[in-house]
Amino acid sequence: MAMWKKNFLFRATDATPLTESENELFHDTEPAMDSAGLTLDKFLSVWVQGDGEEDKPVTFTNVYVRTATLDVRKHVGFLQPLQGRSHQIKQMLTPGQKHFLRDWLQTHAPQAWETSEDHFRELFETE
Repeated sequence: MAMWKKNFLFRATDATPLTESENELFHDTEPAMDSAGLTLDKFLSVWVQGDGEEDKPVTFTNVYVRTATLDVRKHVGFLQPLQGRSHQIKQMLTPGQKHFLRDWLQTHAPQAWETSEDHFRELFETE
């Protein structure tokens, strides 16, 4: 079975992602050598993976999150390594982001959400 994946790119504190993905926004950026003279915006990139075809996930399996900073005008930025540990993901995502992601996953692929393991669904609980 093929791997399904979807990226959600949030401004650091926004509960709704941008229309662009991480690849679209950061693809042509140069790594910044230092931050002097840059106007950096903070972003949170969330990758959700699962089994399935392009738009038809069968089950969700993993979530990876990374922080990024980008000077949109100068197209330079810093991408941090992906984090895949549950406690890190829970700390990095705001309650609004967890709520948005849970709603999106449940609405766009309810069957995949239901067949996902508990530890996956628990990542999006807002306590």
